Amino acid sequence: MASALLISEVFPPRNGGSGRWFFELYGRLENQNFLVAAGTATGDKEFDSAIDHQIRIRRLALSSEHWGLRSLTGLKFYYQSFQGIRRIVRDEGVSQIHCGRCLPEGVIGWLLNKSLKLPYLCFVHGEDIQAAMESRELSWMIRRVFSSAEVLIANSHNTARLLIAHWDVSVDKVQVLHPGMDAERFVPAERDRSFCAAMGWLERTVILTVGRLQRRKGHDVLIRALPLLLKEFPSLHYVIVGEGEERSELERLVTGLGLSDHVQFLGEVDDSTMIQCYQQCHLFALPNRTEGSDIEGFGMVLAEAQACGKAVLAGDSGGTRETMLVGETGIIVDCQTPEALADAIQHLLSDGDRLEEMGLRAREHVAITLDWRVHVEKARAIFNSIGDQ
Repeated sequence: MASALLISEVFPPRNGGSGRWFFELYGRLENQNFLVAAGTATGDKEFDSAIDHQIRIRRLALSSEHWGLRSLTGLKFYYQSFQGIRRIVRDEGVSQIHCGRCLPEGVIGWLLNKSLKLPYLCFVHGEDIQAAMESRELSWMIRRVFSSAEVLIANSHNTARLLIAHWDVSVDKVQVLHPGMDAERFVPAERDRSFCAAMGWLERTVILTVGRLQRRKGHDVLIRALPLLLKEFPSLHYVIVGEGEERSELERLVTGLGLSDHVQFLGEVDDSTMIQCYQQCHLFALPNRTEGSDIEGFGMVLAEAQACGKAVLAGDSGGTRETMLVGETGIIVDCQTPEALADAIQHLLSDGDRLEEMGLRAREHVAITLDWRVHVEKARAIFNSIGDQ
């Protein structure tokens, strides 16, 4: 019997930072006390039956074109989701609900609270509440979620500030729990010439970005910065890991600027290849920016890159600075323009000794502060404070 149920539309094998966070976190907790109600995804049956994780998972259709309540599509989605989750609650003896996001999971938690008196907490990621502020309907729904939740878990101090300043949430209700990384898997490595040869990276200076191809990630700004950087670093090679709605536009930009020999789209890769990419790059960059109301909540990839001994660069938006010791393990840059980004990268790549020192310090920093061991203990304490646990 499960005492706590996590509801999350995004969960492996589907890619997404929040899903990866929940997989890593809940997989390290006592599995007999936790159950995950996850959204369906291609390959989910094979993933759920794999023996290399012990998470108990129930799959439901948790995706919808509309998350509001004023459309028939939205109403039907919430009714069906509520009924499906309620059956799991009764079958498994669930006593508390963990909502992966404000929408739609938080609304389902709110409905369960009103109908079954189940206490719930809600994870908040930053970009979710920023986007919802543009809709009166979604804002109204989120305020209902926040008012009845026992705890709101913010993924960064920046997200916590948004909750308190813009959503009138009590300071006492907010807990900050950063996403983390596995310092035993994400580790530094010596130069691997065979891997670099296979990737076409030999004799190249590699800048790496990992993440969904979205406007806020700023891939396009770094691509536009390359012509400025190639004057001094002719072997520069920009490697992009991930997929998303911006891929075709980014590919057109690369072609238009004549940069096909200097930009490599790897798409989605397995974890082993991704770790090797971190280990073999020279600099990790997440040139994120605020795009409308869309922000980067935290930036787990920055923690993973640092664990692999790499200096990192991130945009001055959202909670990315909380992943690093600014100036010691990475730098924060205004990534609105390619000129500013190119200037920052030029300074880093021109000082190999500093880049190496920052990488060494980065590994030390995240191993102490952002390893999952630290987060699991804090999460367990938060969960034990909910309801009757």
